[in-house]
Amino acid sequence: MRNIFLWATLAVAVTLVGSAQQVTEFPTPTADSNPNSITRGPDGNLWFTELGASQIGRITTSGAVTEFAIPTAFSQPYSITAGPDGKLWFTESLGNKIGRIATSGAVTEFPIPTANSFPLAITAGPDGNLWFAEGFGNKIGRITTNGVVTEFSLPAGTSPFAITGGPDGNLWFTEFDQGYRIGRITTSGGVLTPFPVPSISYQAMGITSGPDGNLWYTGGSTINRITGTGVNTEFPVPTVIPTLGDITFGTDGNLWFTKPNSDQIDRLTLPLPSGTPLPPSILFTLLGLTAIALYQVKRRIPAR
Repeated sequence: MRNIFLWATLAVAVTLVGSAQQVTEFPTPTADSNPNSITRGPDGNLWFTELGASQIGRITTSGAVTEFAIPTAFSQPYSITAGPDGKLWFTESLGNKIGRIATSGAVTEFPIPTANSFPLAITAGPDGNLWFAEGFGNKIGRITTNGVVTEFSLPAGTSPFAITGGPDGNLWFTEFDQGYRIGRITTSGGVLTPFPVPSISYQAMGITSGPDGNLWYTGGSTINRITGTGVNTEFPVPTVIPTLGDITFGTDGNLWFTKPNSDQIDRLTLPLPSGTPLPPSILFTLLGLTAIALYQVKRRIPAR
């Protein structure tokens, strides 16, 4: 999440889509809520984490916002994803828990065995479980939809950040302390394979699986592609100042994204009719948006 290059990529997408797009801003009810991560829920609404307010937010495609308190105070929910069970799953970075919220708003929390693990990104895995990165625990965690947690240790100082399911059925993650490496871990047994990446200006951060069968990740002023065998290709992105947050597609066919420093959820209305396939050029650009959606500016990560 949180990539200073996201605005540049979004601007390219806007240019490709045309001049009829419109951005609508929806403020969150709680001041200083710091909306961080956003995902499309199984109920057709958008669900987001409020890092500053320790709440989970729900916004309809018409812009109506509802907030749900997390039982653990000052938990700082970081990342959220739709689970295979019809619920939303999120990480509590300071609460050291994985949370589950039903579309009704009922929250259940599951403690992480490792103390002060600082869970960051979470994703639905290809095995029907949820997988998450323990930034300070040097572990990748797996949690079943029943709340059973298993942890897989990584080398000391790894500090995994973002994680995604790969086209090969494994989990792929970025490391922000080891620097220039991408890790791959199997869903059974936790076999770890590290892949060095090219020398880039900042560490590899956000990562996502692409429709081309490769993995895409961010690092410094580049979007990068890595194949299943570890072959890297870099694609430079212009540097701009504004910082946006996470981004996702809504059921309304529009793009929805968070603006952490403005306490807003924004909707980018696309001019194409609902259900119209996007041209390959636009899909490729939006792939770049997805690839950097999980990136967080390093200075916002608390020091250990």
